[in-house]
Amino acid sequence: MSVTYDDSVGLEVSSDSFWEVGNYKRTVKRIDDGHRLCNDLMNCIHERARIEKAYAQQLTEWAKRWKQLVEKGPQYGTVEKAWNAVMSEAEKVSELHLEVKASLMNEDFEKIKNWQKEAFHKQMMGGFKETREAEDGFRKAQKPWAKKLKEVEASKKAYHAACKEEKLAVSRETNSKADPALNPEQLKKLQDKVEKCKQDVLKTKEKYEKSLKDLDQGTPQYMENMEQVFEQCQQFEEKRLRFFREVLLELQKHLDLSNIPSYKNIYRELEQSIQAADAVEDLRWFRANHGPGMSMNWPQFEEWSADLNRTLSRREKKKASDGVTLTGISQTGDQALPNKHSSVSSYEKTQSYPTEWSDEEANNPFSSTDANGDSNPFDDDVTSATEVRVRALYDYEGQEHDELSFKAGDELTKIEDEDEQGWCKGRLDNGQVGLYPANYVEAIQ
Repeated sequence: MSVTYDDSVGLEVSSDSFWEVGNYKRTVKRIDDGHRLCNDLMNCIHERARIEKAYAQQLTEWAKRWKQLVEKGPQYGTVEKAWNAVMSEAEKVSELHLEVKASLMNEDFEKIKNWQKEAFHKQMMGGFKETREAEDGFRKAQKPWAKKLKEVEASKKAYHAACKEEKLAVSRETNSKADPALNPEQLKKLQDKVEKCKQDVLKTKEKYEKSLKDLDQGTPQYMENMEQVFEQCQQFEEKRLRFFREVLLELQKHLDLSNIPSYKNIYRELEQSIQAADAVEDLRWFRANHGPGMSMNWPQFEEWSADLNRTLSRREKKKASDGVTLTGISQTGDQALPNKHSSVSSYEKTQSYPTEWSDEEANNPFSSTDANGDSNPFDDDVTSATEVRVRALYDYEGQEHDELSFKAGDELTKIEDEDEQGWCKGRLDNGQVGLYPANYVEAIQ
């Protein structure tokens, strides 16, 4: 009996099927992956908690910084209140994000950690008990079938080898018939070889078919046993998947600030604060406090007082003079009415406005009218006939641009005599000309 043999039959076709020997390892590996996924989810939540904390800190720092800037800036009135309400919103939202961070770490993170500890049990030799049990279950279910499969592979290999040998023997016999050099004895040997190969093919084929039949008979039991172990793994994985879904839903609730009543109230209050800003009210307040509505001590006749005849710094002379009695004060404008504005502006806090108008010393009839103090209203013809060298007794730092600065012991030249306010005009050795207190120097003898 001749059997046709095809070389391609001997080639193994790779299969990725679960039923192939050893392919259950992907299912076993899924258990280890479940433990790693718990760690990944905890790391994910931990990073988000850090982001929430950092964002809350940035909001707080931003609100603090801009509250100070607005307070020190020129904005005033109800618009200032509305602006500050934006920073208040940031502070309140910051507190909510800190609560989110606490919920993520204290509830979600800890819940996953505890579930992981209960679901996966580490072994002394490494790995997890659940992984080992699944591995043992699959190996036990697959072992009998794998043994029969190995016999099938061996018998198939033997059968295919016999077929190949038969094909070669037939080919040699055919070629020998055309060769006149071969004697009958050699031809007989080739014919015997062909017959023997045919018998081997029949034997190996019978064995191959028998082993394959045994494998087929054991396959249903093999599939049933593998299904049982696989279903146990499926149940374990189902618990993990359902748990993850539950945790992610709780995570969503913690992250969704829109469901928190206080979150909605924050923006409701912010809108109300901004809507309350009134430009007309702010303009009225500014007019009363910094504009034409302010009161004014208009210049009045002032009697001379002997207390004025003392040495004053240039800065003191700009303030209200001690010893001057005002004979009358007239008030005009809206300031005569009490100021009922409810807000004190940060601009008002940081800006100072003089209560009396002055242009250098024009409001003092006893000070010189010249910008450099060169003239005296009561002694128009007084001029310095000679220059006198003087020495500083004390340090003096000029308070105005037309004042000299010197140290004790420095020498300078007095070029004009002392005026009624106690100031002299002098010149430093570097050529700078200016005023200085007369009692800060003495003449050089």
